Amino acid sequence: MNEYRIVSFSGGKDSTAMLLRLMELNEPISEVIWCDTYKEFPEMYSHIAKVRKAVENAGIKFTELRAEHSFDYYMFEKYIDRKNVNVVEKYNDPLGYSWAGPRMRWCTRVLKLDVVSKYIKEIEKKYSVIQYIGIAADEQYRIERKISVGQRHPLVEWNWTEQMCLDYCYSKGYDWNGLYTHFTRASCWCCPLQSLDNLRNLYRFYPKLWDELKDMDKKTWRNFRADFTVEQLEKRFVLENDRTEKGLTINPHSADFRTALKYALGG
Repeated sequence: MNEYRIVSFSGGKDSTAMLLRLMELNEPISEVIWCDTYKEFPEMYSHIAKVRKAVENAGIKFTELRAEHSFDYYMFEKYIDRKNVNVVEKYNDPLGYSWAGPRMRWCTRVLKLDVVSKYIKEIEKKYSVIQYIGIAADEQYRIERKISVGQRHPLVEWNWTEQMCLDYCYSKGYDWNGLYTHFTRASCWCCPLQSLDNLRNLYRFYPKLWDELKDMDKKTWRNFRADFTVEQLEKRFVLENDRTEKGLTINPHSADFRTALKYALGG
């Protein structure tokens, strides 16, 4: 069977660097695929459009993939045949997956992995598929978990780290309009698994998205995080700003800050 080489493109720094470098090396690419999660940053959508133009100008096929339904449908509306009796009883058998958790990243599976797998299986009926995956060399835990037959990891082969990928993208004129100056990872803006620093910057620099995040949290049954709802996070960030202006500590290990936070949250 003839080979069919697919680049799995997320839009982030690693997959962007991989794709641009493959093109620079004139490596054979049959198709570039990208999954729309419906919850990307506005800057990311602009970046995707810019990369797509470069790909198509090079004569390479660029395909946008989407799950059957939107992010909001799966989160708020889909009926789930739940095995967890406690959830059924406590929340009256709620609809939707709700917020993702460390052990239940439904969004990655439903909106990306399942969609890509289904698409590639169709191509495999006619071709021997090689899939390029953008995992950086310093993400060893992901490398060990993801390697499988038919996949290649060029960044690992080149020994390119995450920082090297970002620097390379910047050198090629791809800067995401400053997105990576605020966030260490530029995945879905509503992800509850992102760092507290990322969420703090979302609150600070993206007030409209933050308001949407609060509305989403009010509509679903699971708390945004195990330790905070979105409204509680906002109270924390307001407290931090206030204490910083007054020259007071915001060190989370400080007893003074913990007491002030407990009071701010109504505890």
